[in-house]
Amino acid sequence: MVDDAQAKRLMAKIAALPAERVAQVEDFLDFLHDRERARAFAAASTSAFAAVWDNFEDAAYDAL
Repeated sequence: MVDDAQAKRLMAKIAALPAERVAQVEDFLDFLHDRERARAFAAASTSAFAAVWDNFEDAAYDAL
């Protein structure tokens, strides 16, 4: 997480940018948030799918 000082520095830098660049910053932040959500989902799904992925019947596919 960002502390107050970091947030203020980031806000000052963003405020100094032209509107076009602010939109790019927002797009990039959306991208980062989406990537973090995807990582969290993948981490949560791994244990749920472990029994499906690791089973004797599919062991032959592990060597492929």
